[in-house]
Amino acid sequence: MLKPLIKGVLFDLDGTLADTAPDLVYALNLGMADAGYAPCSLEKVKHAATHGSLALVKAALPNISDDEQKQIQLALLHHYQLINGDKSILFDNLAELLNHFDDNGTPYGIVTNKHARFARPLVDKLGLMSRIKTLISGDSTLHPKPHCAPMLLAAQQMNISPESIIYIGDAERDLIAAQNANMIGGIAHWGYLSPQDKPDTWPGQLHFKTTQCLHDYFVLNRQLT
Repeated sequence: MLKPLIKGVLFDLDGTLADTAPDLVYALNLGMADAGYAPCSLEKVKHAATHGSLALVKAALPNISDDEQKQIQLALLHHYQLINGDKSILFDNLAELLNHFDDNGTPYGIVTNKHARFARPLVDKLGLMSRIKTLISGDSTLHPKPHCAPMLLAAQQMNISPESIIYIGDAERDLIAAQNANMIGGIAHWGYLSPQDKPDTWPGQLHFKTTQCLHDYFVLNRQLT
């Protein structure tokens, strides 16, 4: 397959661009402690981090009532707002990749379902606010991913045709959103995938097994094998 012409790059945030699970699970454990529950391990629930706060609660405490899950979710969000970004870092090789994009004038940005009140402070702590060309949050449009609306808004803000943008994500909805917007889909296999996920069935056109593969694809201009 010929390498597609890519003029801009968009990333999902949690589990793709940044390892945010340590913050999210810490906030989860604080919320669980408020409700009298013992903490859970990062490894037990990390796969749910890409699906939002309620998914984390459900992964940790699947057998409690919906109402109690929602109460713990609210506590999680309260604690998360206070510690958001404290333990989050870019995944390995991605700082170098973003430096490469800066040096080569390749525009890049973020489309996330995380709401702006959490996404913007996090991206600022990661040192990216002045570098990205767009940051679309879950409440930037009427419909979050997998709808095409946030994707098309990002393309508009980057002033690049969707067909020339690659969107890299670690969840099926990310790749469906890319497909819905007629973008090139790239699957981040290093992300928060669960054993039940089947990324080979997702609509992404490109598979990146590691962050090194993604780095080499752009920096060394290597074809995927």
